[in-house]
Amino acid sequence: MTDFTPSASMDALAARARLLGLIRDHFAHTGAMEVETPLLSAAGNSDPGIEQVGAGERWLRTSPEYAMKRLLSAGSGDIYELGRVFRAGEAGRRHNPEFTMLEWYRVGGSLERLMEETAALVSACGAAFGHAWPVSTLAYGDWLQASAGIDPHRADAPTARACVAAHDIAIDGLEAFDRDTCLDLLVTHVAEAALPADAITLVHDYPASQAALARLDDGDPPVARRFELYLGQVELANGYLELTDAVEQRARFEAENRRRQAAGQPVRPLDERLLAALAAGLPDCSGVALGVDRLLMACLGVASIRDVIAFPGDLA
Repeated sequence: MTDFTPSASMDALAARARLLGLIRDHFAHTGAMEVETPLLSAAGNSDPGIEQVGAGERWLRTSPEYAMKRLLSAGSGDIYELGRVFRAGEAGRRHNPEFTMLEWYRVGGSLERLMEETAALVSACGAAFGHAWPVSTLAYGDWLQASAGIDPHRADAPTARACVAAHDIAIDGLEAFDRDTCLDLLVTHVAEAALPADAITLVHDYPASQAALARLDDGDPPVARRFELYLGQVELANGYLELTDAVEQRARFEAENRRRQAAGQPVRPLDERLLAALAAGLPDCSGVALGVDRLLMACLGVASIRDVIAFPGDLA
C-alpha cells in the first residue's frame, strides 16, 4: 500500500502553524504589509550558484525579491511575504527543492537596523519554544582570517585555491575554481564549524565580489553591504542594503550570465520589469530573506528538514 502519511508529526505541523503566527504578529506590531507575488516568472535568476525549477516556458521563483522590489518602486512601503520558493538540485538534511521563505523590506532603514530586527525576530521565535540564544556580530574578513587563515578581501585566486588545498577539502577541478568559489568552500567546510553552537551570529561586510543585489561601500578594501544570520553553524538569513542603480544591476546580471555560460550553465533572461522598477526609482531600503523551515528545525531541536515539512520532495 502506498504510504500517504506526512513525514512530520502533527505536533511539528502544529508548531509550524504557531511559528507562522509569531512571524505575522511581529509584522503586525512593527508595521509592514503582507503581500503575495507570483510563483511563476518568465525571467530567470542569473546567479550561477542557484538553479531554478522549470515550468514549461517559465520558471518557479527562487525568491519573491524581484516582484517585491517592483511593489516597493510602486510605493508599497514596508512589506513582507511568507511563501513557497523553489530551487533545483537542493535536497538533504537542511534542503528541500520546495521550501518556505520569509522575505521583508524596510524603506529608509539601515542595514544595521535590519540586522538588529532579524536577530530580534529569530530570538523571539526561539524564546517561544524555550530557547535563549545569545547574539553577536562578526566581520566576514575576521571570520575567514581566524578560522581559515586567509584575508578574503585581498587574496587572489591562486592564494584562495592554495588555502582550500591546505585545509584538505576534497574537491575535483580545484585548479579551475575562481576566488569566490574557493571562499565559499572555506566557509562551508571550515569557517561555519568555528561558529558558536546555540547562538546567533551576524556575519557582515562580505567581499565586494559577493555583493549580488547589495550596495558597495567605498572603504579600503570595499565591501558589500550585506549580512548573513547564522544560528549555530546553520545559515538562516541573508540581507542587503539594496542596490537601487538599474545600470549597475544590469551589469551585474550580465556578468553572472557570462559566468554561467563559461561554466556550461544555461543563460537566463533578465527581469526587465525589475530593471524598469529600479530605473523608475526603488526607494532606499534594506531587505532580508529567512528560511522558515530551518528556523523551525532549530526551535524544535530536530536535525532533518523532513521533520518539519509535511510532504518533503513529494512531486508525484
